[in-house]
Amino acid sequence: MPTFRTELPIPAFSFQLDHHDHILCLGSCFAQHLGGRLQTAKFSTLVNPFGVLYNPVSLGKILQDGLEGRIFSPADLWEFQGRWYSLDHHGQFQAPSAEALLQQIKGAMDPLTTFSRECNRLLLTLGTAHVWEWRENGKIVGNCHKLPGTFFQRRRLTVEETCTALIKPLEQLKAENPGLEVVLTVSPVRHLRDGAIENQRSKATLLLAAAAMEEQLPFVHYFPAYELLMDDLRDYRFYGPDLLHPSEVAIDYIWSFLERSLFGDATRNLLTRIMTLQRAAAHRPLDPGSDAHQQFIRRQLAILDELEADYPSLNWETERNVFVNQQN
Repeated sequence: MPTFRTELPIPAFSFQLDHHDHILCLGSCFAQHLGGRLQTAKFSTLVNPFGVLYNPVSLGKILQDGLEGRIFSPADLWEFQGRWYSLDHHGQFQAPSAEALLQQIKGAMDPLTTFSRECNRLLLTLGTAHVWEWRENGKIVGNCHKLPGTFFQRRRLTVEETCTALIKPLEQLKAENPGLEVVLTVSPVRHLRDGAIENQRSKATLLLAAAAMEEQLPFVHYFPAYELLMDDLRDYRFYGPDLLHPSEVAIDYIWSFLERSLFGDATRNLLTRIMTLQRAAAHRPLDPGSDAHQQFIRRQLAILDELEADYPSLNWETERNVFVNQQN
């Protein structure tokens, strides 16, 4: 019988993810999606402390700054019309004063530095090879903050520039954490600001750079998120209303590949127990005081007691509070 879609094989990795790992997630909004799911599943995860960033140069800089515990000063900021901006970081990093912005940056840098020195897994998602350069000094920025377009010029990184931006900080992170394994993905989100052709050239640059880094660094492993959407799903049904971002169904599908690639049987079994409990916690009864619902609450608290006994290192406070607050 003929097949009518391109089915990708499940990637095989030499390591797995489990709840003993410390997972740092950095990159595009796709990294935000996957990192959020890891957090919901109670993995020890830090997700984009400096917000969503798309280009490899800014991501490499974040990695290096976090390892070094860099302290920013007013000289690192930009003031325009009475407001202060950090061009290295997401658009949320702006404030009415330099002092307030420096405090905001420090509030993100401290947990990143702490986490960088203990993480053994990095999920890194590259979004685009297009960058904005600050015309004044040629610096590549992480975000333009809706400042006047005349302040910037746009270009596409080369494969070599992409590799150079990431290899050194990845090696430094590996030196700090010898057990580190990196899962590298290219975001399937399409960047059509420059047109479909330039989007493909940008993604091609990232894909070639990912292959080069995987070849050069044995601890870097490519996960085909881009190919799963482009070649396997390959239909506008699997995009959101903007026709650029993957839909929840598509993210579910890619997540299922990640699970089968990187989670062992014990981890998948635990995830099933966690998701079952969380669905129960999300249940909204018609009659909270009924005997039937109170029996349901007691059953869930007993299940929760078992999970806490089996996995005391995980935080179950949110779920317990939901059930306790519904008891008579």
